[in-house]
Amino acid sequence: MSLIHDSINATTLTYCLAEHIPDFHGPITLTKFSGGQSNPTYKLDTPSHRCVLRRKPDGVLLPTAHAIEREYRIMSALASTDVPVARCWWLCEDVAVIGSAFYVMDYVDGRIFWDPTLPDLSAYERNAVYLEMNRVIKNLHRVDWHACGLADFGKPSNYFARQIDRWTKQYRASETTLIPAMERLIEWLPRNIPADDVTSIIHGDFRVDNMIFHPTEARVLAVLDWELSTLGHPLADFAYHCTAWFVPASSGRGIAGYDFEAAGIPSLASYVDRYRAAMPHLHFDARDWQFAVAFSFFRIAAILQGVMARALQGNASSAEAIETGQRAAMYAELGWQQLSLVPT
Repeated sequence: MSLIHDSINATTLTYCLAEHIPDFHGPITLTKFSGGQSNPTYKLDTPSHRCVLRRKPDGVLLPTAHAIEREYRIMSALASTDVPVARCWWLCEDVAVIGSAFYVMDYVDGRIFWDPTLPDLSAYERNAVYLEMNRVIKNLHRVDWHACGLADFGKPSNYFARQIDRWTKQYRASETTLIPAMERLIEWLPRNIPADDVTSIIHGDFRVDNMIFHPTEARVLAVLDWELSTLGHPLADFAYHCTAWFVPASSGRGIAGYDFEAAGIPSLASYVDRYRAAMPHLHFDARDWQFAVAFSFFRIAAILQGVMARALQGNASSAEAIETGQRAAMYAELGWQQLSLVPT
């Protein structure tokens, strides 16, 4: 048996890919990408193609988690829109091939910015990157989800209520310790859901390090990691994207406390205004925004608690999973704190 990584059989994989990708042939070199906590992802090099293989992790998985089938479906549907995505080639749900379901897409060559402060860019370039992200998320939320075949991709109503229920259950299923702020959010959120019920395609994890930018231009070539995508309220997606303005820059995961004017990064107020101006059908006041930000931190905390549970079970996809999971409490506390804040 020929093995190339983990328990993947190179001969079987090569044979299967040749059936689904034109002119594909081996040999295959597979390299696992570092970082990330959810679905193991690999760069696949051959003499004929450079691709990315994304698979479900091994072990017992939480219900509805690691939905690579949804990633494949939405990227395939968005290929005909002005939302940049990688070309998808094949979804394989036969676990006999490599041990779990997986899909293969084109490798997109470009830049990934892991630190939202963009320390290696000039102020002009930082501003351009942030305005490009704002443009892409607006384009996503304006996609006609009926026209691109995604009318059944989610339920087009009561998004916040359903998500609060879902993530509360996910959190309870992976709970390892008491987090007081999380308990308060679980109690407060269902009682304060905004009345406005709008539906769009939402990414669910829209942040700078889930995008590949052009090697030299402030242009997004592909949005990655669509695992949490669905039909839902666009304000939830945008508020999640804006949580970076509340997370300390010193953590390497946010931009709070940064000198925005000197850095060239838009203030939260101007960033929100730019988005809102392009979404005339979307009406939200300060209280709705307050709720959406708190909800976003609640959902992040629930996701991180799942990372912690998988790490303790020994089947997380990253060696840093325990450290990542420990941040659940911090994000829950940030969510509770934001209930007294509005954009400034």
